[in-house]
Amino acid sequence: MKITQLSTFAVPPRWLFLKIETDEGISGWGEPVLEGRAQSVAAMVDELSDYLIGKDPRNIEDLWTVMYRGGFYRGGGTHMSAIAGIDQALWDIKGKALSVPVSELLGGPVRDKIRVYSWIGGDRPADTAEAARSAVGAGFTAVKMNATEELQYVDTHAKVDGVLANVAAVRGVLGPDRGIGIDFHGRVHKAMAKVLVKELEPFKLMFIEEPVLSENAEALREIAALCSAPIALGERLYSRWDFKRILSEGFVDIIQPDASHAGGITEVRKIATMAEAYDVALALHCPLGPIALAACLQLDAVCYNAFIQEQSLGIHYNRENDLLDYVKDRGVFLYQDGYVTIPRGPGLGIEVNEEYVRERAAVGHRWRNPVWRHKDGSVAEW
Repeated sequence: MKITQLSTFAVPPRWLFLKIETDEGISGWGEPVLEGRAQSVAAMVDELSDYLIGKDPRNIEDLWTVMYRGGFYRGGGTHMSAIAGIDQALWDIKGKALSVPVSELLGGPVRDKIRVYSWIGGDRPADTAEAARSAVGAGFTAVKMNATEELQYVDTHAKVDGVLANVAAVRGVLGPDRGIGIDFHGRVHKAMAKVLVKELEPFKLMFIEEPVLSENAEALREIAALCSAPIALGERLYSRWDFKRILSEGFVDIIQPDASHAGGITEVRKIATMAEAYDVALALHCPLGPIALAACLQLDAVCYNAFIQEQSLGIHYNRENDLLDYVKDRGVFLYQDGYVTIPRGPGLGIEVNEEYVRERAAVGHRWRNPVWRHKDGSVAEW
């Protein structure tokens, strides 16, 4: 079997899909996207295709190693996201060729389903209580919300009070037994993170995500000492080498690699195994499309330390299209009682609606995250 063609499709709302074709008529799909940089990732996929065309797609480990090590310069969001989507498509091909799900090729599942959470409240958290009520009505047992709008290095206690009011309203709707994840989204610097984690302590949070940016991870020592909520991060880390320092320092309880950013199924499986050795949980990042979610679920099936899965159904970014629009079987992700069933079809376990993908790719997108500014005119972290 040989790879004959790689084709990318930028589709609304902000996704990039990849189809890899072979000379035996078996094709695979991946989702190589970095939100806001889809065109850059597509260009990187095109560059990597020079090596891949003519190669046997079943030699996944060797192809991954060449894509990572063969170009001298390596790592970072664009490179690793391109590798990720290619890797997902290669696993999809291999599973289809053998008529088994990817999880079987990775040793077989340790679970049949995994808990999921629903995003509420949008970029600037608002109407969070009503959104939480809708999530409960849809059967979710956990939600995640942004904690704050923009924050200065040192900001006012009025903004802290606003965070507490939002979280209190959500806890009031959810009751004591449903999970709340609070995403600081890298918007919070160390001084304010210390204030917020201490003030949020009474709400018994499921986790606090990115309390500071990953590049400021040394601050986690101080932050962890002030709260009992598990600390999560990892969506902006792209390889096992990026995670090595975070894990070895011991202040993170949950890692959140993204299977469309961190090198795909091949690399994320290795990252997850590293984390298990440090007794750290796995909650894969995935505010993306159906191919990315399918890849995550194949990993969740085989990673013992996976405990919950992010997914984008109804997320505030999904305006023109939503998660299920691009798959032929809209029931393939079976949501029930706060869990989603892991697809058991061959490969990634989903069938992409290629005709609709091509139709929407003609529309395309140039999604960019907003640029926020503080009142003094300086750029704020989004």
